[in-house]
Amino acid sequence: MNDIYQTHSKNYLMNTYARYPITLLKGDGAYVWDANGKKYLDFLSGIGCTSLGHANPIIEQAIFEQVKKIVHTSNLYYSPPSIDLAKYLVDHGGLDKIFFCNSGTEANEAAIKLARKYQWRKGKKNKNIILSATNSFHGRTLGSLAATAKPILQEGFGPMPSAFKYQSWNDTKLFCDAIDENVAAVILEPIQGEGGIQIAPPDFLNAVRSACDAADALLIFDEVQCGLGRTGNLFAYQTMNVIPDIITLAKGIANGLPLGVVCAKNHIADAFKPKDHGTTFGGNPVSCAAALANLTTLLNQDYLHKIKKLSLYLMHRLEKLKRQCPTQIKTIRGIGLMIGIELTIPPTAVLTHCQNSGLLINVTAENVLRMLPPYVITEEDIDFAIDVIEKSLKIASY
Repeated sequence: MNDIYQTHSKNYLMNTYARYPITLLKGDGAYVWDANGKKYLDFLSGIGCTSLGHANPIIEQAIFEQVKKIVHTSNLYYSPPSIDLAKYLVDHGGLDKIFFCNSGTEANEAAIKLARKYQWRKGKKNKNIILSATNSFHGRTLGSLAATAKPILQEGFGPMPSAFKYQSWNDTKLFCDAIDENVAAVILEPIQGEGGIQIAPPDFLNAVRSACDAADALLIFDEVQCGLGRTGNLFAYQTMNVIPDIITLAKGIANGLPLGVVCAKNHIADAFKPKDHGTTFGGNPVSCAAALANLTTLLNQDYLHKIKKLSLYLMHRLEKLKRQCPTQIKTIRGIGLMIGIELTIPPTAVLTHCQNSGLLINVTAENVLRMLPPYVITEEDIDFAIDVIEKSLKIASY
């Protein structure tokens, strides 16, 4: 069937995405349907965004009720949905103060600015270096891109903003030695998503926390992809048992509506004064109403326990799959419902067969199948997904 949307996309949209040849029209729970009526198990959740599934009735109701009240106010006035959401985040581990924006990139940009402003207000005007890890991804604005240690993504956008440095977390001593008196903050993903589901070693995170304390540098956890239940705790730092000074959130916060969050400790948040930072749409009432419904449902219906239970089952099935396909699978990595399958074979044919068989996943870090399923999946959904991946691996190997 000729898809007019794909034709119009080529004619009218900038070519910034290598889209798959699938046009999605509707979703329900863990499933979506394309323009041809084909049904897919969505094991990607819009890259970790629709964590409580498509068309979730509780979140839909919160959105509809807010739309009928007011859609936008600007931040010149107080808005109850954003204040209620901020209180809920703080009450459940989101440090002390909240700033709302529109995306993960914006959250990381704001966190970088906050860290530098904090040091500047303390009179340390040369303490401005932002240190990040190689293989990281923190966004696509110039500041967050400069913190992203991937030269290929920076190519053509230079010169990059200055005072950004990178070190590998494979050498804890080398990384910690780089946290000197000129470092304003270290920004890390507890689990690198775009980097291929790479989990930061606990000893490394503890060593970095200590090094930051010794150098009076801030520790920022980029939880844009790994936060908000994805690891089985509301915040990834709770899984890692290391408390950062600043946390950034986005993807899973409003179940698909745009919203970014910066959480910070009180004495750090106080560095921002009126006119230091802002955003017209940040803290949008509809997005905040959706986010509050999302988080209350996540906690009140005990999804965190379900995530841990489903993760055990999924990892069990994946380890069995690895034993069955030892020449195609190199490693299985993940925590909670954030899983990567590192392949030894080219992934294109595997991904294509998965899509043709009704399973949506994607490839990151060139050879890692990434799974970010919604928290509403069942063991039967997992069985279907693993069966499809197994067949896809075998077909791609012929």
